[in-house]
Amino acid sequence: MDKIRVLAFAGSLRTESFNRALIKTAKMVAPENMEVEIFDLNGIPIYNQDDEGNPPKAVSEFKRKVREADAILISTPEYNRSIPGVLKNAIDWASRPYGDNSFDDKPVGLLGATGGSFVGTAVAQYHMRTIFSFLNMHPLERPMLFVTESSKKISDGVFTEEHTVNALKDFMESLAKWTARISKG
Repeated sequence: MDKIRVLAFAGSLRTESFNRALIKTAKMVAPENMEVEIFDLNGIPIYNQDDEGNPPKAVSEFKRKVREADAILISTPEYNRSIPGVLKNAIDWASRPYGDNSFDDKPVGLLGATGGSFVGTAVAQYHMRTIFSFLNMHPLERPMLFVTESSKKISDGVFTEEHTVNALKDFMESLAKWTARISKG
């Protein structure tokens, strides 16, 4: 595997999203053998099973990019002790119709950021792992990354606080190793 192609997206549409900043920073600190493409979930319409046979253009593009990626990277906030609707919606589109799961057999890295001081994305990440199991995805289990007090660690739309940047760099190196391991079969 020459370059590991990673498709990354945030489970938040907010312009100043901490999770979007985490994805941008991940791209910056990714190892040399990894190419990270960021996909914006904004523009993916609400899932409607009636449209599965003729999905909207944004959905077809998302599914294609998921299929072409060697690995997936998701950064999610936690809303009401679960994953955001926008993230679940995108996952539903990309994994449907039955038998056409774009995520099948993909390694995936999962992380999250919150503005609070509590590990606010732990439950969302747990719920995502349940979804990964159903979709036959292979989550990187260690290291796990939960970034707190994010507003104090960001400058110009990326994380700059040394501990967080180093933890994210370790995470991306682990994702590269995990992806190579999974792809060997």
